[in-house]
Amino acid sequence: MIASQAAVRNIEADSIKADLAAEFDAVIIGAGVSGLYQLYKLRELGLKVRVFETGTGVGGTWYWNRYPGARFDSESYSYGYSFSQELLEEWNWAERFAPQPETERYLNYVADKFDLRRDIQCNSRVSAAHYQEETRSWDVTLEDGRRYCTRLLITAIGVLSAPTMPRIAGVETFQGQSCHTHYWPKVPVDFAGKRVAVIGTGATAVQTIPEVAKTAGHLTVFQRTPNWCAPLHNGKIGEEEMRRIRANYPDIFARCLETPGCFIHNPDPRATSEVTPEEREAFFEKLYAEPGFGIWQGNFRDILVDRKANALISDFVARKIRERVKDQAVAEKLIPKNHGFGTRRLPLETRYYEVYNQPNVELVDINETPIERITPTGIKTSDAEYAFDIIIYATGFDAITGSFDRIDIRGLDGRRLKDKWSAGPQTHLGILVEGFPNMLMVMGPHAGLGNFPRAAEYSVEWVTGLIRFARDRGLTRIEATPAGVAQWTDHVMALGEGLLANEIDSWMTGVNRNVEGKQVRRIMRYSGGHPVFRACCDAVAADGYRDLALA
Repeated sequence: MIASQAAVRNIEADSIKADLAAEFDAVIIGAGVSGLYQLYKLRELGLKVRVFETGTGVGGTWYWNRYPGARFDSESYSYGYSFSQELLEEWNWAERFAPQPETERYLNYVADKFDLRRDIQCNSRVSAAHYQEETRSWDVTLEDGRRYCTRLLITAIGVLSAPTMPRIAGVETFQGQSCHTHYWPKVPVDFAGKRVAVIGTGATAVQTIPEVAKTAGHLTVFQRTPNWCAPLHNGKIGEEEMRRIRANYPDIFARCLETPGCFIHNPDPRATSEVTPEEREAFFEKLYAEPGFGIWQGNFRDILVDRKANALISDFVARKIRERVKDQAVAEKLIPKNHGFGTRRLPLETRYYEVYNQPNVELVDINETPIERITPTGIKTSDAEYAFDIIIYATGFDAITGSFDRIDIRGLDGRRLKDKWSAGPQTHLGILVEGFPNMLMVMGPHAGLGNFPRAAEYSVEWVTGLIRFARDRGLTRIEATPAGVAQWTDHVMALGEGLLANEIDSWMTGVNRNVEGKQVRRIMRYSGGHPVFRACCDAVAADGYRDLALA
């Protein structure tokens, strides 16, 4: 028996050694939108690459978030990849704003079309990554103990991929069915005749609630902070429209490159005060009736920086909520009082406000009657106890840096990335971190965000260009310099001044009441618009990456 155990230990030791010996040129963490494209681009360089993906399949956000009503808010035809003409010719979008199943099918189609799966290792959660200065490589450890060695570590872990549960006592005691929207089960959940609770009224809840309310016996929504929402106005895309879209792809992608958020919507060049009240009202009405983010991204140029302008659009949308919700006491609870329209990322909805007119739907304001605990049979607030069959936690994410914090990433001298960023992220171009050589972030903190695939494609291509530059010159160490990080961080902070969104608590300012140490606002993203962001990054590349420490 003792000899047998020793043999097992030797086999395990040999396995670890074999893994460490099987060095990769690059390891990519995540097989979502950015990870798939990064794999494709590094394959073009002829590199030996391995992608580690926590899920059982590819798709990232669109693998995990399969809750009822999940769909994206960018127009479908602006969301897909632009790098392959064949792919653009072959794929037909069925809806203007594709639902989760369609997007997951699309990303699986991409993985199959370009034979990406052979370099993707699913069911593989990265728990640690430690830099080894003596070999200029990274030692990557999976949750199950397997270890791998790679020259380059590339994070493609997403902006909203670290879900958070509320800090409420008794969560584990509930005897019914419960889950976070991010971890929605793959099998359908039957709400028919059930007593259902939704905790949260953020973007995922706004999509989930109308779908659950269709069949639930009774739905109770527990709201802490209402959000400004606008109609999605989704619709089907027929064959003829798809042909027109396909013919217009070059113009669509060119337009996305021109706009601050990489959407098809560009801010109106006029200030709110430059038109008459009648013209302003007509313009707001037009935007409210149109599909997508036009009312947020295509509005007057000053609504997100001028308080008076923001108050005007906020008042307009508040009036719309009062028109759509019959009970005016409920309507007032659904109108935000602590932030202006568009200062948080705008949820787009389909009959969200009308759902509160249904007799089977109840809104509970937990500012008035806080949740005290989850019980075995439901939820207890300060003034009532509710019985439920199902509890849905739509309680959001530890955004932007949260997915980094959940991995034990250590750079030079064993310094943890989480400690380095304890007072807020510090990066160069949102891609590199000083003291963490050969680690490259796709869509990292302080990078240009927006319509995700449009921004991610650029980030991937910039990272690939830097790797090509280093490889062609025999360089094996890539790192940000202290001066480069300081300059970029100062630049990001300066651009954030005057933006109303940076004056409120939201995931875009790094605030999450459910995460210890994340109650202070910080600038987490690039506020200068994607064209300016690309110009900054392009200038660094054109100058031979002189801002970086390359060796």
